[in-house]
Amino acid sequence: MAMTLETIVKGGLCHGCGACASSLQPGRITMKLNDSGFLRPMPSGPLTENEEHIVQEVCSGAELTHRTYGRSYHPLWGPLVRTRTGFANDSEVRFSGSSGGVLSALLIYLLDHKLVDFVLHVAADSRDPFGNAVRPSRSRQEVLEAAGSRYAPSTTLADMEQYLASGATFAVVGKPCDIASLRRMGQRDSRVLRQVRYMFSFMCAGVPSRNGTLAVIDELGARADDVIAFAYRGQGWPGSARATLRDGSERRMSYRNSWGRILSRHLQFRCKICPDGTAEFADIVCGDAWYGKDGYPDFEERDGRSLILTRTREGEALLQAAVDACAITVTGFDVAEIEKIQPYQAHRKQVVLARVLALRLLGRPSPRYLGLELLKLSRSAGVRALLQGFLGTMRRVLRAQAVG
Repeated sequence: MAMTLETIVKGGLCHGCGACASSLQPGRITMKLNDSGFLRPMPSGPLTENEEHIVQEVCSGAELTHRTYGRSYHPLWGPLVRTRTGFANDSEVRFSGSSGGVLSALLIYLLDHKLVDFVLHVAADSRDPFGNAVRPSRSRQEVLEAAGSRYAPSTTLADMEQYLASGATFAVVGKPCDIASLRRMGQRDSRVLRQVRYMFSFMCAGVPSRNGTLAVIDELGARADDVIAFAYRGQGWPGSARATLRDGSERRMSYRNSWGRILSRHLQFRCKICPDGTAEFADIVCGDAWYGKDGYPDFEERDGRSLILTRTREGEALLQAAVDACAITVTGFDVAEIEKIQPYQAHRKQVVLARVLALRLLGRPSPRYLGLELLKLSRSAGVRALLQGFLGTMRRVLRAQAVG
């Protein structure tokens, strides 16, 4: 049975990508921050039956369906062409990025070789130090200005219509859920397939609310009104969270503390039941190629290194071209080793079916997942992990109901 937009939002299935806003007539849906600090669609009035149908077609919060078209599919890591680690050869690009600067290097390569008219990605909002703005970049300098992770809500697809209407060709960088929705948009709008030449993403552990960022600022002993700029990562690997104050001073917090102790506790519910933290619908996805101890990553400062997964022939050809042009250095990486450097991603996909089952038993709206090998992964997860995932979801939902 199809879910309405209201059901998707109230049921906690919306991840705030903005695909619904871009797919309907201008003004029908706007994306606004709610009281919990997440961006959510706000319709100007009740949606028609046809509008609800369009929302269903583009929303990856309610459904994820994989069609691998003959590509090799790994149950944990999705469609794979090749797996590597690497880094940008330009030292400034490598230093500015969140890991090895590979995504930034690819964007610069596309622009320098005029393979696209611009790249569309998320940058810090110049009017709001804690907010995000989706913007086109047309130069190396603009790409570098937007480099680094932004652990806050963003609506990557909300204005997609205006970029498609321009007739320009471009590449898009977005969260895994953004790219999944963009693929769905492409199934009903052929302009997406013609004009969006490449879709890039990064491994994502979830979207923290704006309230999480404010909690970091509070922990730094600063007033939010005194902050004129805020960076979550970058300037090294993994880099520090950095708040710049009006008096010119700077407050810093380690990645281990900012993400591990604060921001990760403010994730939206939809991220807890997401099986696609590794961006299975992208052409190329990058993540942190952490070095580890005893099977778990450490976060000591080093020169950045990216994990690089090419998922399509187009993505593989682009990466190889960038390597041949000496923009990126890469080294082969055994797919069996990914779990050691990205254990969270492996665990979440293994137990997500148990979490979805908890929703269904409680009579709550739940997403529909097809073609992601979730049943096979559940069998390999172990009874204890599945039970923890199931009971944890039950507690979250019941606690939310008790709060009202």
